[in-house]
Amino acid sequence: MDKTLHGKTALVTAAGAGIGRASAMALAARGAQVIATDIDGDAVADVAQGSDRITAQRLDVLDAEAVRALVAEKGPFQILVNCAGWVHDGTILDCTDEVWDRSFALNAKATFRLTQAVLPGMLDHGAGSIITIASVVSSLKGAPRRFAYGASKAAIIGMTKSIAADFVKDGIRCNAICPGTVQSPSLEDRLRATGDFDKALAAFKDRQPMGRLGQPEEIAEMVCYLASDLAAFTTGQAFAIDGGWST
Repeated sequence: MDKTLHGKTALVTAAGAGIGRASAMALAARGAQVIATDIDGDAVADVAQGSDRITAQRLDVLDAEAVRALVAEKGPFQILVNCAGWVHDGTILDCTDEVWDRSFALNAKATFRLTQAVLPGMLDHGAGSIITIASVVSSLKGAPRRFAYGASKAAIIGMTKSIAADFVKDGIRCNAICPGTVQSPSLEDRLRATGDFDKALAAFKDRQPMGRLGQPEEIAEMVCYLASDLAAFTTGQAFAIDGGWST
């Protein structure tokens, strides 16, 4: 068995599907003990089924008390993977106060809240890797009809760099992963919502220079690298994994 992450405990949000699910499974495969969380308790329980390295826990990342309680009960953690997020389809003219607030609550505030809760335990341990799932649609690249999403994901990159700078001398590393379009149940839901799934899927593939969507497991490999001591000299970076979209 791969023991790259043996002896480390990881907390992963939005682990019920997509990148979060793939990341939880990949971290466990490399020897980490993983607390896999999701607002969908049944989905995250399925991730943990049959694994003695994954513990499922329902968690609403918008519930500050629940976040603090989970970290107090299950921590400390040496790895934090912030995956929770939400995509709004629209320009600035489509963005209401409610859309803006929800985008920043799920995409940025949840990252802030989880990191703030987990960081003291990492500081006590003298080491830790915080991995934030941002997006290539952020400060790296604009995309049509992704106004609130892009703004909130840009905020994650800003937080990542700030955390890295503040705690670089304390053994804490913080890096962002910026995926392009990745196959996931939430993406499939958005494609169906267009009314023409095949046409929408073809359009998403066409904007990727490689002509295909990314797979969650491809993002999870970077998660595992950044979580490991192999990345001990890497902090404050935003890594685009987007099939060349931002090139």
